[in-house]
Amino acid sequence: MKRFFRKLFSLLIFAAVLYGVWFFFHDRIITQLKKVQGVYYIYKGDQAYSQDNMAKTLSFYNRGLTLYPGHYEAWYNLGNIYAVYEDYYSAVEAYKNAIKYNPKFVMARMNLGIVYSEDLGWFDEAIEQFSQIPRIGLFNLWIPFVYSNVKSIRANKGIAYFNMGVAYKQKAMFLPYEKKYLMHSFLGEAVEAYTKALKYLKKNYDVYYNRAVAYHLRGDYKLAGLDYCKAIELQPTKFEAHYNLAVLLRGMSRYRESINELEKAAILITESSDSSEVQTAYIFNLLNEVTRRFINSDEYGVAKLTDEPSGGVSYTYVNGRIVADDDFDKAMMKNFRTCSGFDIFNKKEQDDYVENGWF
Repeated sequence: MKRFFRKLFSLLIFAAVLYGVWFFFHDRIITQLKKVQGVYYIYKGDQAYSQDNMAKTLSFYNRGLTLYPGHYEAWYNLGNIYAVYEDYYSAVEAYKNAIKYNPKFVMARMNLGIVYSEDLGWFDEAIEQFSQIPRIGLFNLWIPFVYSNVKSIRANKGIAYFNMGVAYKQKAMFLPYEKKYLMHSFLGEAVEAYTKALKYLKKNYDVYYNRAVAYHLRGDYKLAGLDYCKAIELQPTKFEAHYNLAVLLRGMSRYRESINELEKAAILITESSDSSEVQTAYIFNLLNEVTRRFINSDEYGVAKLTDEPSGGVSYTYVNGRIVADDDFDKAMMKNFRTCSGFDIFNKKEQDDYVENGWF
């Protein structure tokens, strides 16, 4: 009998302890139970996503986040899904929730800024997100020969400044007519952002090319030319820098150099799978127009193009496309890295540019 009462007393004590725990920690226990359930549904959402079942993915994620709203990575994944399917307002809310629960979540801020800028045209909101990223104090972890996140942290800062520059440039280009006077200022902000990006992305074609475009639009032709040349040096087989440099040189009446760059752009765009017929036709039309200007140019006199082939480029037509001759294959990279007009832009004296009205 005594043993029975001892067991009964122990059970009563245990029950009392459980009741006390439940009474005092009821809310916390319920929260933890919901968290476990939420993580389970999010896990099921990840599985559905790997199987490309978007309906189940969204269903599981939403159920999981209802139970456990603090799962910031799930909010981030949800934002990415909404962005892919062009539900940009839902993507914004998802990214904002990811940031709410983890203010140092760099990629959520980055993607939110991109949606703001590229898809919704909310440039000020985008710039605010990009400006926050370099200020985030992340812990640099470096274990020799094992792991380092130092490069990724620096790269993210550079990408943030680059995206900020793009947002400022877009803001300048989409100004209403009555505010066009602000264009020069916003392009200056873009240049400053690209310059900061280059501290972290020192040999990045996109940064140099986009800064060149911003300089070009501002009318800073010398600086634009130098950046186009640097972009060409880094990525000689991308036609955009060659083409924009040709347009710049054409505006400066440097027709010989402009033809040289247009020839390169023409070869590259016809070899590109991403090019359109409209782009190709436009480049060839511009090449013909600059060629006529070159022949009639007072600066060079009446010239025959065969007297001095521009840039030594040799090419032929095959099935309506420009292809390189055999000898050109070997010299292509060296030739394409050669920036026409580099000496023009690299002059230390700017008096000539001012006198000729290029600035």
